[in-house]
Amino acid sequence: MTDNRVCVQRVLPADGVESWTLTDAEGLITPAERFLAHLVAIERSPNTVRAYAHDLRDYFEFLGARGLRWDDLQLEDLGHFIAWLRLPPVARTGVIAVLPSAEVPLSVATVNRKLAALSSFYQFHQRHGVDLGDLVTQWHPGGRSGASWKPFLAHLGTKDVRRRTVKLKTNKRVAPVVSGEQMQRLLAACDLIRDRFLLTLLREAGLRIGEALGLRHEDIDARRCEISVIQRRNANGARAKSFGRQVPVAAPLVRLFSDYLHAEYGPLDSDYVFVSLAGESRGRAMTYPAVYRLVRRLHRETGIFFTPHALRHSYATHLLRRGVAIEIVQQLMGHASIATTADTYSHLDVEDARRALVTAGCLDPGAA
Repeated sequence: MTDNRVCVQRVLPADGVESWTLTDAEGLITPAERFLAHLVAIERSPNTVRAYAHDLRDYFEFLGARGLRWDDLQLEDLGHFIAWLRLPPVARTGVIAVLPSAEVPLSVATVNRKLAALSSFYQFHQRHGVDLGDLVTQWHPGGRSGASWKPFLAHLGTKDVRRRTVKLKTNKRVAPVVSGEQMQRLLAACDLIRDRFLLTLLREAGLRIGEALGLRHEDIDARRCEISVIQRRNANGARAKSFGRQVPVAAPLVRLFSDYLHAEYGPLDSDYVFVSLAGESRGRAMTYPAVYRLVRRLHRETGIFFTPHALRHSYATHLLRRGVAIEIVQQLMGHASIATTADTYSHLDVEDARRALVTAGCLDPGAA
């Protein structure tokens, strides 16, 4: 039996920038390596590169199992790839039959993410002379499909853009939020001021967790109550995903930062705001795993399931419910496109609908 296994390999070049590549029984998979190296060259996050590598691994395993060439495909082959992804791993060889009642291992969202990675892979190679026509992407009029917000005169001067030809239909997901009562319980369960400051920062300034972990002391202007998000390389691998920006914050958040410095940070010599406070790593920049350990502990102790990104969503949702203009929310969130803000937060939950009906006189206030 031919060995079709494809492995994701971690690469650490001389410049110290972590990367990932793919190998099979014959060695390096060159098309994937060229694409992943390109992502590193344009300074995509190592986590992004790793995610693309894992998604492409599935694709090249599928090609090997079917005896297909990556640069000589038909559209129906992509349909077969989707069906293959939806099979349990033990059934993908075709040796084991799958019952109709068998649980599908990958969600629609996960399959669409893998197809998005595949689309980017083929767009890269199309620009380098691999002619696949409209196999993966096609030209469409400019603008985001289905975006609920469009700028004034959006119909003038828009350029055609490429969009994926194959994507599974999925229900629009509502951005998860953490309520005020839940937030208070989470803060009460924190043992360290540092952890309370981190959670509060995410919910009251809307920072991504990578942006928070990359903060330096110079980025917090206590006098102006302002935080600067700056793209830079960090020792802990944290990254600011989008363009730099300034975020105004409330005075209580700055006072919490001051309490953290005086009570816990003390004489530690580090440029980073968030650091380890115990053990051999004391004084070093706090890492992603440390944050996720904190999140898991708080979940166990409070029963509240949340992610750092849910706190960021809570910030944006709060601003929009208070009537802050979407253009301002876009800037504060660091979204490159206002359509991203509109698509992500153009949702109403049942309580939003209830308040709107009460305001309009269509529902008794006692029901709100």
